[in-house]
Amino acid sequence: MGELGALEPDHMPRATQYIPQMVKMIEGLIKDGYAYPAREPSNDPPKEYVLANREAMMVDHALFEVEKFDHYGELSGRTVEDMIAGSRVEIAPYKKNPMDFVLWKPSEGDQPGWESPWGWGRPGWHIECSAMSKALLGDTFDIHGGGADLMFPHHENEIAQSCCANHTEFMAQFWLHNEMLQVEGKKMSKSLGNFFTVRDLLDQGIPGEVIRFVFLSTHYRKPMDWTAEKAREASRALQDMHRIVLGRLPHVVPRPEIDEYFCNALANDLNTHEYIRHLHVFASLADDEDVVDRFAAAQALADALAFLGLFNPELAKSHVPAFDPEKLALLADRLSSLRNSAMQSKEFVEVDRLKSRLIDAGVEVRMTKQGVELVPGPDFDSAKLEALK
Repeated sequence: MGELGALEPDHMPRATQYIPQMVKMIEGLIKDGYAYPAREPSNDPPKEYVLANREAMMVDHALFEVEKFDHYGELSGRTVEDMIAGSRVEIAPYKKNPMDFVLWKPSEGDQPGWESPWGWGRPGWHIECSAMSKALLGDTFDIHGGGADLMFPHHENEIAQSCCANHTEFMAQFWLHNEMLQVEGKKMSKSLGNFFTVRDLLDQGIPGEVIRFVFLSTHYRKPMDWTAEKAREASRALQDMHRIVLGRLPHVVPRPEIDEYFCNALANDLNTHEYIRHLHVFASLADDEDVVDRFAAAQALADALAFLGLFNPELAKSHVPAFDPEKLALLADRLSSLRNSAMQSKEFVEVDRLKSRLIDAGVEVRMTKQGVELVPGPDFDSAKLEALK
């Protein structure tokens, strides 16, 4: 994550560190009438109960009663009836409603467990997040993220128990649900043999900033398709942008402010796809000799790249190919002279030959009425350039 430019979070909690907070939250939900204790019918009480000499009829479950929360289903836009019909809920005799979900359940054998008012057991999946977010972020907080597949039931259940336990109208102000990752148009899975990690990509020599660029090129609420071609395109685009910035501003220092175009894109549902589209626009402006404010465009491009974690001045310098400017200037003069002669003779063979060899060396050839400009491109090869005469 560090190599992708991701900042470390302030807290990385483990659920096992917050068991007392979970138990306290469940007790409060039961006391306020939003949850209830229940016992799973069994002819043979769990071994742990017998060994601990507990009462045979002791309760072993705590369940949240969804009908007690009027806003259940609003996040996913489903009714309770729809959710029952479209999900694999556990139909258990100890539940008042099939949609009621577990807050605490018994542990058996080698399963982890803790003492609680409901017997030896462990917390349900959903209560963990509610207890930890309350402890670290407060009763309510700004942004809750997660995969689109977690909207129901996990996030619906989080909201229900958090709002009821904390007596609030909401849990989080904004919910950001990202879509799934694909590889070459197919779902990533081990069975298809297309499963890999970020570390695998880094070990293949793909820079972290390139991986980050590919990810951010797709809006978070749309499926992200990782392809080898996208990685190559991202690498070329970043190299080109770095070359343009340092070509205009060799000693550039990115500023913390970004142009309003970039700011508006992020303010619009974190639209990084639109943000990157603006990067290409500013790169074109900064690279155009006819644009009066090309230096300002280069500065804005550097600012925007840095703001999105895609610009490191030292790393960027490695993207600017090493070349002899005098050699390039001589070749530009030569090509210009050949073109002037060809305009008179109408014979462009030598012009095309030199232009072709320059392109083969990774040099971008720009021919305008004002003259000839040669610019090292992302595939620049200094050895091939030196071979030209």
